[in-house]
Amino acid sequence: MTELKKIRPEAVPRALERIERYRLLNQPRVAESICHDVLSVEPGNQQALVGLVLALTDQFELEAKIGTNAALDFVPRLEGDYAQAYYAGIVWERHAKSRLNRGYPGATFDAYDEMQRALALFATAHELSPDDDDDAILHWNACTRVIVGNKLAPRPSEEVSVQSE
Repeated sequence: MTELKKIRPEAVPRALERIERYRLLNQPRVAESICHDVLSVEPGNQQALVGLVLALTDQFELEAKIGTNAALDFVPRLEGDYAQAYYAGIVWERHAKSRLNRGYPGATFDAYDEMQRALALFATAHELSPDDDDDAILHWNACTRVIVGNKLAPRPSEEVSVQSE
């Protein structure tokens, strides 16, 4: 049976560079694998955790079966409330966009709900961010533009009005 091999601790810096490279080459599965290799040697490596969350969200467009929980499971391992809120917002934003691209019945309503979750998380992240970091605002604005540009709205109420005779 084929077994996974551990990378050497001295190889972690180079492996971290490879994560970004494979993400840029649009090979998120390879990047994900490298993240797992780094985390098997350094379980708390923040760069690998961020890379893993992003590599998983890169796959939302490729496979509908990769859902938010796959990425959100790693968010609590990120250090600090800012990072946790910010990257959870990224997960919801990217998943919402993948729903729009799939275009199934009800996708716009699901995308709206997920964009609202992302906006709430980006608002929290912005409150926690340093003065020189407006990344959460940049994502807030991107989400808002998607909502407006796609005319996203909440799911209509399913209440049935009864007319009296």
